[in-house]
Amino acid sequence: MKQSRSIILQRASLSFFVLLGMLSMIMSTAAQAETNLANSLSQIEPKLIEWRRHLHANPELSNREVKTAKYVADHLQKLGLEVQTGVAHTGVVAILEGGLPGPLVALRADMDALPVTEQVDLPFASKVTDVYRGESVGVMHACGHDTHVAILMAAAELLVAQRESLQGRVMFIFQPAEEGAPEGEEGGAELMLKEGLFKQHKPDAVFGLHTTSSIPVGMIGMRAGPMMAASDKFEITVKGRQTHGSRPWGGIDPIVVSAQIINSMQTIVSRQSDITKAPAVVSVGAIKGGVRNNIIPESVNMVGTIRNFDMQMREDIHRSLERIVLKTAEAQGAEVEFDIDLGYPVTVNNPELTAKMRPTLERVFGAARIVDPGLITGAEDFSYYALETPGLFFFLGGTPAGVNPATAPSNHSPLFYVDESALISGVQALVELTLDYQSMAK
Repeated sequence: MKQSRSIILQRASLSFFVLLGMLSMIMSTAAQAETNLANSLSQIEPKLIEWRRHLHANPELSNREVKTAKYVADHLQKLGLEVQTGVAHTGVVAILEGGLPGPLVALRADMDALPVTEQVDLPFASKVTDVYRGESVGVMHACGHDTHVAILMAAAELLVAQRESLQGRVMFIFQPAEEGAPEGEEGGAELMLKEGLFKQHKPDAVFGLHTTSSIPVGMIGMRAGPMMAASDKFEITVKGRQTHGSRPWGGIDPIVVSAQIINSMQTIVSRQSDITKAPAVVSVGAIKGGVRNNIIPESVNMVGTIRNFDMQMREDIHRSLERIVLKTAEAQGAEVEFDIDLGYPVTVNNPELTAKMRPTLERVFGAARIVDPGLITGAEDFSYYALETPGLFFFLGGTPAGVNPATAPSNHSPLFYVDESALISGVQALVELTLDYQSMAK
């Protein structure tokens, strides 16, 4: 009996040391992997900065990203990837096949610039001009899309270097026209999906990031659930009957009708929407009617925007606005044309995916450096991808140390500036999100 007990203890002791050895090996392998990634990040950073500066100095407007697309495609082809170009006009897509079976992860970067004349004193500042809505304008990466492209180019290079050990596949999406296609054209994420981006290869998850001046460098902004608003445009034309200003009874005054419509539409949010569920905004941004002080005009035209964070509320607001416009005009004997141009849906971070990947981002940035940015009334067409498959989108801080983010020039400003030290963290985040997601899927 004593001998048997001794044998059992010896076997238990042996099992313990085997387990300890395996654990030590796993920890050693993980530590080596972290060291290898750190070295790779250090080596690729100079190229990352070079790519970003080239892109910043050579911006292109939405659906016109021809040179940018070629720059990206050439890089991906040099990495040995099979590249698809001309997606949604100028989009570039490539899929990396890993050496091991596993899920498909999509990583997205937007490529277009804005009709903004740069005022930042940089050696690589944009001097580019183009025609926008019939006018000659400066062109600038005033929203940081140049950094997104460079970050994804670097992430692609690092992931290709790990091809043999990669536990799945990676789709690299370089998307045009996030800022909106020119009038009369389609574009952006919606068109890429319409052309079948996810039909043949549907990702199990999609990740994206956006540089911002509202967060200091070294920090990120992220929240589960709704994060950025749906954005819709409306246009209303009120048609009355022109008459002399001294005889208003001789016509139908579209200015008075328009004023009544504007006042009534303010009750949509304040009295008709459950704002305990989600906030909303209905704003008129421009109104035009009449040419002279003593002439009541024939018509008035107004345009505005609708922002909200709940898709059902979005539909309810649209119905309420249509009812107010039509019934108010009818009550005054006026005719009306009313149109809502559906913009981007609500950008929603999948709660399960966000919770699952938060430890990865905490490892990259530190738990204390992840902040909740709150609901953002700006819009993002990453939302279309996140409607198709679980998505996670976060903001990468770009304001230099010592600068107050509250007063730093905002995205879309001619003075918008990104601290380049932020970029390598963006690369690391995309790479580690991909690797961790794929390893956790086993």
